[in-house]
Amino acid sequence: MNGLWTALMGLGDQLAAHVLLSAAAIALGIAVALPLAVWASRSDKVARASLAFASLVQTIPSLALLALFFPILLSLRSVFGEGLPTLGFLPALLALSLYALLPILRNAVTAQANLDPGVMEAAEGVGMSFRQRLLLVEAPLAAPYIMAGIRTAAVWTIGAATLATTIGQKSLGDPIFAGLQTQNWVLVLAGCIASAGLALVADTLLGLIERGFRERRRGSWLGGLAAVALGVGAALFAQFGAGEDEDRIVIGAKGFSEQYILARLIGQRLEAAGFAVEYRDGLGSAVAHSAAASGEVDVYVDYTGTIWANQMKREDKLPRGEMYDAIEEWETENTGLVLLGRLGFENAYGLATTQERANMTGLQSIEDVARVAPQLTIGGDPEFFERPEWIAVRDAYGLRFGEKRNFSPTFMYNALRSGEAQVIGAYTSDGRIEADNLTILADPKGAFPNYDAVILLSPEAGRNSAVVEALQPLVGAIDVAAMREANYSVDREEDKLSFDEAARRLAERAGL
Repeated sequence: MNGLWTALMGLGDQLAAHVLLSAAAIALGIAVALPLAVWASRSDKVARASLAFASLVQTIPSLALLALFFPILLSLRSVFGEGLPTLGFLPALLALSLYALLPILRNAVTAQANLDPGVMEAAEGVGMSFRQRLLLVEAPLAAPYIMAGIRTAAVWTIGAATLATTIGQKSLGDPIFAGLQTQNWVLVLAGCIASAGLALVADTLLGLIERGFRERRRGSWLGGLAAVALGVGAALFAQFGAGEDEDRIVIGAKGFSEQYILARLIGQRLEAAGFAVEYRDGLGSAVAHSAAASGEVDVYVDYTGTIWANQMKREDKLPRGEMYDAIEEWETENTGLVLLGRLGFENAYGLATTQERANMTGLQSIEDVARVAPQLTIGGDPEFFERPEWIAVRDAYGLRFGEKRNFSPTFMYNALRSGEAQVIGAYTSDGRIEADNLTILADPKGAFPNYDAVILLSPEAGRNSAVVEALQPLVGAIDVAAMREANYSVDREEDKLSFDEAARRLAERAGL
C-alpha cells in the first residue's frame, strides 16, 4: 500500500495535464455540439447528417483517432506554417473533442425534438423572437438533458485521454503505459485509480449541475460550475504557474524500456548542465523522427537500421561505418537532424526462441525456422509486422508463419515463455534474452540491417553548444552488456528499479 500511495502522490503533474486536456476537449465538444443541435432542430437533413457523422466517429477506436491527427496536422503544416504543432496537446484535443461530440449532440437534438409543442406555440403567441425563445424557453427546458449528455461525454473523454500518451501528450496514461511495459502493476493501478477517481469527481460535479437545472435550483448548478472552474484553475496553475522555462529541453522516447532509460539518462545529464527537461514517452518510430525534425522533440535515441529502412526506404546493406555516414548525410540534407554519435551498442531486431525449443527442434537459424514456420506462431511488438525490416526478412527467407500475433514488448516475452508464441521479434539488447534463456536465431543472409543506437538532435538543439557539450560524453560510452543489465533491472519481476534509478546506475557503470 505504501508503494501505491507513493505512486499516486507522484502523479500531480500528469493529473493536472489530464484535467486540462479533458476539460478543453469537453468544452470544445460543447461549443461545436450545441449550435449544431440548434441548427439540427430546424432541419431534418442537418440532424441526420450531424448525428451520422458523430456516430461514425464513435466507431473509430480512440487510439486510432488520436494517431490519425498526427499525419493530418503534419500535412496542414504547408498551409499554416511550421509553428503548427503535430504532437501533444493539439492533436489530442481535436481527437477527444470529436469523441465527446456524439453524446452531447444526441441528447441536445433529442431534448429539442421532444419539447412540448404547446409551450413553443405559446412562446410564439406572446411575440417572442427566435433568440428569446431559444434562450428563455428552449434552453432551460433542454438543459437537464444536455447536461446528461455532457456527463457521459466527460466520463468517456477522461478515460480516452489516457491514450494521449501515445502522441506525446502528458496524461494519466503515462504511468499506465510505463507500468505495462515493465509489468509494474503498482504504476498501472495508480494511473487507473487516478483516472477513475477524476471521472467520478467530474461526473458528481456535473450531476450537481444537472440536478440544479432540473429542479430549478440556482445555487446547485452555480455551485457545481464554481467547483469545476476551481478544479480547472488549479490544474492551470499547476501546469503554468511557474512560467515557461526558456531552457526546457523536450526528450522523446519510444514505447519500450530501453528508450525510457536512455531518455532519463539524457535528461539527467541535461539537468546537471542547468536545463529543465520534459519527457514525451511512448512515441512510435515514425512519430518520434518527425517530431524531432519539426523541433517538437529536441533529442531522442534512434537506431541506424530503423532510419535506414523506415525513413530512407533503403533495402541495400552497407558496412556499419558506411551506413552511419550515409544516414548522417541524408539527415543533414533532408531533415536537418544532427547525429551526435553512436552510444556504443547495437539493439537489433532478431528472431528469438527459447533455448529449450531450439535444442529440441534444431532451430539455429532463420533458415531452419522457415521450414517449419507454417506450424508456428510468431509474436511481434505493435509495429513489427508493418516495418520494412520484417518484410525484407520475410521475403528473404520465404517465411510463412501459421499465425502472427501483436503484443506489447513485455507481453511478447511472456508469450514466448508460456508457449503462446514459438518465435518472437526480439531486441538483442534486451536483458530478458539471457534471463529467459533465449537464443537469437542466426541471420545468414544478413536480412536485418545494423541497429546502432544513435543520439539525434533537432536542428535547433544541434546548434546549441551547451546541449551538445552535455551529451557528448554519452557517445561510445555504453556497451551492450551494460544496456542489457539496465533493461533487465526495470523488466524483471522482482526488485524493479525505476527508470531514473536504472539510468543513474547505467551512468555509473559507463563511468559518466
